[in-house]
Amino acid sequence: MQQEQQRLELQHYIYKVALGGRLHLAPVENPNRVIDIGTGTGVWAVEFADSNPQSDVLGTDLSPMQSSYTAPNCRFEIDDIEDDWIFNHKFDYIHGRSISTHMRNVPRLCAAMLNNLNPGGWAELQDVIAEFKTFDRTIEGTALQQWNRLMVEGVRNLGRDMRAARSNKRRMEEAGFQNIVEHRLPIPVNHWPRGAQHKNLGRDQMRSALDGIQAPTIQVLSKGLGWSREEAEVFLINVRKEIQNPHIHSYFEMIVVFGQKLPR
Repeated sequence: MQQEQQRLELQHYIYKVALGGRLHLAPVENPNRVIDIGTGTGVWAVEFADSNPQSDVLGTDLSPMQSSYTAPNCRFEIDDIEDDWIFNHKFDYIHGRSISTHMRNVPRLCAAMLNNLNPGGWAELQDVIAEFKTFDRTIEGTALQQWNRLMVEGVRNLGRDMRAARSNKRRMEEAGFQNIVEHRLPIPVNHWPRGAQHKNLGRDQMRSALDGIQAPTIQVLSKGLGWSREEAEVFLINVRKEIQNPHIHSYFEMIVVFGQKLPR
């Protein structure tokens, strides 16, 4: 549990660096009530609460892994966002990070977000798609390319979409959001880029990928494709090597989409 918490904390840092030190891109100003769905360790919710002392911030997640430290205007609840949303009030800002791939019904999520916003409120989804991409052809014929294909197929067999975040803009449009904006940003996976900032970001993302790749790969390959654990472990040996290979110019795609519920 502690190792996973540390990995999620690192992911939070990667998101912030990629977004220029910001916690969100939606033009949110002095929101009264804020909810962070799929809050994980709760670090985003706590930092937002610290930066916005006038806001009442709620973080929800299925797993109670939040830190004992929190801001006085921040609290946490165990909740499943795929169930019906039952709250005593609506929100001015809804934030969700790294949840799209885990959702079985993203359109239902978008509808729930819209229904639980106050008029004029904003919802924002931030995701990093864990699919190795390159701007050149250095990924061709690699274990990373094979990993992409296998994971996409296996996740699909399990009823989810590994690339779901690429449809978030359309899903929000279909739900009825207005003033929708989408940003797509490359996150390097090791130290191959030029420039100290991008190299450091790549090293952090490489560490996050190395720490986090085993469990989901074994789960998807075994449950989604029928592999044995031993087969998956052997396959991961080359995947880990190539994640660290600076001659493979791999990156993940970060997708941030936000939209507004129109004022009355």
